[in-house]
Amino acid sequence: MIPTESFRISPAVFTTKGEDETFSLGFSLAKSLGEGSVVALSGPLGAGKTCFAKGIARGLGVKEAVTSPTYTIVSEYEGDTIPVYHIDAYRLKGSDDFSAIGGEEIIFGRGISIIEWRENIEEFITEEALKVDIEISGENERLIRIVTGKQ
Repeated sequence: MIPTESFRISPAVFTTKGEDETFSLGFSLAKSLGEGSVVALSGPLGAGKTCFAKGIARGLGVKEAVTSPTYTIVSEYEGDTIPVYHIDAYRLKGSDDFSAIGGEEIIFGRGISIIEWRENIEEFITEEALKVDIEISGENERLIRIVTGKQ
Protein backbone atom coordinates (compact mmCIF):
# COMPACT_ATOMS: atom_id res chain seq x y z
CA MET A 1 0.00 0.00 0.00
CA ILE A 2 1.24 3.48 -0.85
CA PRO A 3 1.49 5.85 2.13
CA THR A 4 -1.23 8.53 2.27
CA GLU A 5 1.48 11.21 2.43
CA SER A 6 2.37 10.38 -1.19
CA PHE A 7 -0.88 11.97 -2.34
CA ARG A 8 -0.17 15.29 -0.57
CA ILE A 9 2.59 16.08 -3.06
CA SER A 10 1.16 17.73 -6.15
CA PRO A 11 1.55 16.54 -8.73
CA ALA A 12 2.06 13.00 -7.50
CA VAL A 13 3.17 10.74 -10.35
CA PHE A 14 2.99 6.94 -10.28
CA THR A 15 3.66 4.17 -12.78
CA THR A 16 1.58 1.02 -12.51
CA LYS A 17 2.22 -2.27 -14.22
CA GLY A 18 -1.08 -4.06 -14.70
CA GLU A 19 -4.61 -3.83 -13.38
CA ASP A 20 -3.72 -5.04 -9.88
CA GLU A 21 -1.32 -2.14 -9.33
CA THR A 22 -3.78 0.39 -10.79
CA PHE A 23 -6.50 -0.97 -8.49
CA SER A 24 -4.12 -0.86 -5.51
CA LEU A 25 -3.18 2.76 -6.21
CA GLY A 26 -6.88 3.69 -6.19
CA PHE A 27 -7.34 1.72 -2.97
CA SER A 28 -4.46 3.63 -1.36
CA LEU A 29 -5.80 6.98 -2.56
CA ALA A 30 -9.15 6.25 -0.90
CA LYS A 31 -7.52 6.49 2.52
CA SER A 32 -6.83 10.20 1.90
CA LEU A 33 -10.43 11.06 0.95
CA GLY A 34 -13.08 12.55 3.19
CA GLU A 35 -16.70 13.61 3.06
CA GLY A 36 -17.47 15.67 -0.06
CA SER A 37 -14.28 14.64 -1.92
CA VAL A 38 -14.32 14.57 -5.70
CA VAL A 39 -11.89 12.47 -7.73
CA ALA A 40 -12.05 13.52 -11.39
CA LEU A 41 -10.50 11.05 -13.84
CA SER A 42 -9.32 11.61 -17.39
CA GLY A 43 -7.68 9.31 -19.90
CA PRO A 44 -8.35 7.51 -23.17
CA LEU A 45 -10.56 4.45 -23.58
CA GLY A 46 -8.87 1.44 -22.01
CA ALA A 47 -6.53 3.50 -19.84
CA GLY A 48 -7.82 2.03 -16.57
CA LYS A 49 -10.18 4.70 -15.23
CA THR A 50 -12.77 2.16 -14.11
CA CYS A 51 -10.10 -0.10 -12.60
CA PHE A 52 -8.77 2.87 -10.61
CA ALA A 53 -12.33 3.80 -9.57
CA LYS A 54 -12.93 0.22 -8.38
CA GLY A 55 -9.86 0.47 -6.17
CA ILE A 56 -11.06 3.74 -4.65
CA ALA A 57 -14.52 2.28 -4.00
CA ARG A 58 -13.09 -0.83 -2.35
CA GLY A 59 -10.81 1.36 -0.23
CA LEU A 60 -13.90 3.28 0.91
CA GLY A 61 -15.58 0.06 2.03
CA VAL A 62 -17.83 -0.64 -0.95
CA LYS A 63 -18.55 -4.37 -0.82
CA GLU A 64 -20.53 -4.84 -4.03
CA ALA A 65 -19.01 -5.11 -7.49
CA VAL A 66 -18.32 -1.73 -9.07
CA THR A 67 -18.96 -1.65 -12.80
CA SER A 68 -18.64 1.00 -15.45
CA PRO A 69 -21.74 3.20 -15.16
CA THR A 70 -21.67 4.25 -18.85
CA TYR A 71 -25.33 3.49 -19.54
CA THR A 72 -26.71 4.50 -16.16
CA ILE A 73 -24.31 7.49 -15.90
CA VAL A 74 -24.42 7.46 -12.06
CA SER A 75 -24.09 4.45 -9.80
CA GLU A 76 -24.46 4.86 -6.04
CA TYR A 77 -22.74 2.53 -3.59
CA GLU A 78 -22.70 2.37 0.17
CA GLY A 79 -19.22 2.88 1.61
CA ASP A 80 -18.17 2.29 5.22
CA THR A 81 -19.55 5.60 6.43
CA ILE A 82 -20.79 7.64 3.45
CA PRO A 83 -22.18 7.06 -0.03
CA VAL A 84 -19.85 6.68 -3.00
CA TYR A 85 -21.00 7.95 -6.40
CA HIS A 86 -19.40 6.61 -9.56
CA ILE A 87 -20.19 8.96 -12.44
CA ASP A 88 -19.38 8.28 -16.09
CA ALA A 89 -19.66 11.53 -18.06
CA TYR A 90 -18.69 9.89 -21.38
CA ARG A 91 -22.17 10.22 -22.90
CA LEU A 92 -22.94 13.64 -21.42
CA LYS A 93 -22.93 16.58 -23.79
CA GLY A 94 -21.95 19.17 -21.20
CA SER A 95 -23.28 21.07 -18.23
CA ASP A 96 -26.97 20.96 -19.20
CA ASP A 97 -26.96 17.16 -19.36
CA PHE A 98 -25.12 16.94 -16.05
CA SER A 99 -27.52 19.35 -14.35
CA ALA A 100 -30.52 17.46 -15.76
CA ILE A 101 -29.48 14.27 -13.93
CA GLY A 102 -28.93 16.12 -10.64
CA GLY A 103 -25.17 16.02 -10.96
CA GLU A 104 -24.57 19.17 -8.97
CA GLU A 105 -26.42 17.80 -5.95
CA ILE A 106 -24.30 14.67 -6.11
CA ILE A 107 -20.82 16.18 -6.41
CA PHE A 108 -21.51 19.05 -4.02
CA GLY A 109 -23.10 16.72 -1.44
CA ARG A 110 -21.58 14.86 1.48
CA GLY A 111 -20.70 11.67 -0.39
CA ILE A 112 -17.53 10.92 -2.31
CA SER A 113 -17.75 11.30 -6.10
CA ILE A 114 -15.55 9.49 -8.59
CA ILE A 115 -16.00 10.98 -12.07
CA GLU A 116 -14.78 9.35 -15.28
CA TRP A 117 -14.40 11.55 -18.40
CA ARG A 118 -14.17 14.78 -16.37
CA GLU A 119 -13.43 16.78 -19.51
CA ASN A 120 -17.11 16.47 -20.49
CA ILE A 121 -18.21 18.37 -17.38
CA GLU A 122 -15.08 20.42 -16.67
CA GLU A 123 -17.01 23.46 -15.40
CA PHE A 124 -18.24 21.39 -12.41
CA ILE A 125 -14.75 20.26 -11.39
CA THR A 126 -13.65 22.59 -8.59
CA GLU A 127 -10.10 23.45 -7.57
CA GLU A 128 -10.53 21.23 -4.50
CA ALA A 129 -11.10 18.14 -6.66
CA LEU A 130 -8.32 15.61 -7.13
CA LYS A 131 -7.60 15.47 -10.84
CA VAL A 132 -6.27 12.13 -11.99
CA ASP A 133 -4.83 11.76 -15.48
CA ILE A 134 -4.18 8.20 -16.64
CA GLU A 135 -1.96 7.71 -19.65
CA ILE A 136 -1.23 4.44 -21.44
CA SER A 137 2.56 4.23 -21.41
CA GLY A 138 2.97 0.59 -22.42
CA GLU A 139 0.98 -2.58 -23.05
CA ASN A 140 0.26 -3.07 -19.33
CA GLU A 141 1.85 0.10 -17.99
CA ARG A 142 0.05 3.28 -16.94
CA LEU A 143 1.39 6.68 -15.98
CA ILE A 144 -0.94 8.15 -13.36
CA ARG A 145 -0.67 11.80 -12.40
CA ILE A 146 -2.67 13.10 -9.42
CA VAL A 147 -3.01 16.85 -9.10
CA THR A 148 -4.56 18.82 -6.27
CA GLY A 149 -5.40 22.51 -6.25
CA LYS A 150 -4.83 24.90 -9.15
CA GLN A 151 -2.06 22.98 -10.92
